[in-house]
Amino acid sequence: MKPRIIFAGLFHETHTFLDERTRWEDFEVTFDEKILAKLGDGSPTDGFLYEAQQRGWEVIPTVDARCVPSGMVEDAMFERYWSEFERRAAPALAAGVDGIYLVLHGAMATEGFRDPEGEFLGRIRALPGAKVVPIFGVLDLHANVSARMCREANGLVMYRENPHTDAKQSAQRGAALLGRCLKEKRVPHMVWCRPPIMWAPPGTGTHADPMMSLKFFAHKLETKYPDIWAGNIAAGYSFADTPDTGCSLSLVTTLSDETAREHLTAGASLAWSLRERGHIVYPPVDEVVRGLKPEHFNSGPVVLVEPSDNIGGGAPGDGTGILRALLQHRVEKSLVIINDPAAVAALQDAAPGQVRSIAVGGRGSPLDAGPVRVAATFVSRSEGNFTLEDPNSHLASMNGLRISMGPSAVVHTEGVTILLTSRKTAPFDLGQLRSQGIEPKDFRVIGVKAAVAHKRAYDRVSRTSFYVDTPGPCTSNIAALPWRQLVRPIYPLDASAANQPIFS
Repeated sequence: MKPRIIFAGLFHETHTFLDERTRWEDFEVTFDEKILAKLGDGSPTDGFLYEAQQRGWEVIPTVDARCVPSGMVEDAMFERYWSEFERRAAPALAAGVDGIYLVLHGAMATEGFRDPEGEFLGRIRALPGAKVVPIFGVLDLHANVSARMCREANGLVMYRENPHTDAKQSAQRGAALLGRCLKEKRVPHMVWCRPPIMWAPPGTGTHADPMMSLKFFAHKLETKYPDIWAGNIAAGYSFADTPDTGCSLSLVTTLSDETAREHLTAGASLAWSLRERGHIVYPPVDEVVRGLKPEHFNSGPVVLVEPSDNIGGGAPGDGTGILRALLQHRVEKSLVIINDPAAVAALQDAAPGQVRSIAVGGRGSPLDAGPVRVAATFVSRSEGNFTLEDPNSHLASMNGLRISMGPSAVVHTEGVTILLTSRKTAPFDLGQLRSQGIEPKDFRVIGVKAAVAHKRAYDRVSRTSFYVDTPGPCTSNIAALPWRQLVRPIYPLDASAANQPIFS
């Protein structure tokens, strides 16, 4: 008989410091057999489905819910998700299954559950017939992994790369571990450790330390010790106020807990020794733009990276900091992308070449200076749909290969080209621009609302980039955020923080 595997997905990175609430209606939800149509879409779900197909598994699809990073998730959303999952999973469990596979993010938070993934796993275990069923799955590298998540699951693996070019492949690795479990009839467990460290997203790229050395450490463990099925390094997500926020290490293993903790202790010590490498502070955008010189433009456009309005981190994507600086310093041939459905709507009947006075951006965060009034020359409009040029784009891990920015418009004002969108769309793939008739190589300066995941796309057209500080909710000055539930002391918030990791 074919192994029977229940599948479900719950994917959200929750920015708890935003005023907005994320509802059921904000999620893209797929049920039952329609989930199987995601085979080939480049997402982690695709990775699992591909591996299941290769291994001849019978997949029992339940519910797959995903949403771009945004504010606190309503409890009602989580409870409805659970109801939809339970209604489908309970009959399958009663008939008998061989495993459960989950695509999770790992940094979700709701009003009542600051560890909803752990709650979800715990509820699964409590279902009749699920107590000893192997549970495997995949997590984002920016998961705030909890001890409960690792206690309830047998084999969660995490992306290894940031930008997340390996999301699909990581899902395949997790499925392969489930396959190993079924073949060898050995069920691993997870052992977890959290050093007192938290890094803002710009400090978590795997092209440099601290994450580069930690990634190699985990890979070395897997290579050297056959009973370590997977070594995980989670960078954590620093805009979620939860007890589990921050860096963590975990093993999927058949080793004893004592031996596993020895390996995790070494990893925690390495993370602590590299902690300062992940703490980065940036200069004000006005200072950087004012200092731009002709030689900066010799190798393609200058990219101004704006982590504080990082769409991939949950920010609204309508901050005006870079736009204001470009206009103030009259930087010709510059480009910005602003998420502003109101501005798009104001141009719905504009003709090419027509000039309209519109207010742009500045509505999504009280930290921003507010909308910028510009005389905008209308260029074009579209429905905002595009296909990723790069199938390994970080965007594929979030949305698959086909992306919708919602109704969009392109305008010019005082030397600045503005792409206006109606849906937050992280700038991780150049297809976003080229689909709108915008060639990035034609510009001297491009503003990018990101932290790390833009690099795979934008490093291909430019060798010069500057990180800049602007007002926004994804500030790298994480000590300034109003923490309430975070376990303290922790670096870099507390001078008293010491290398004293917590173990499961």
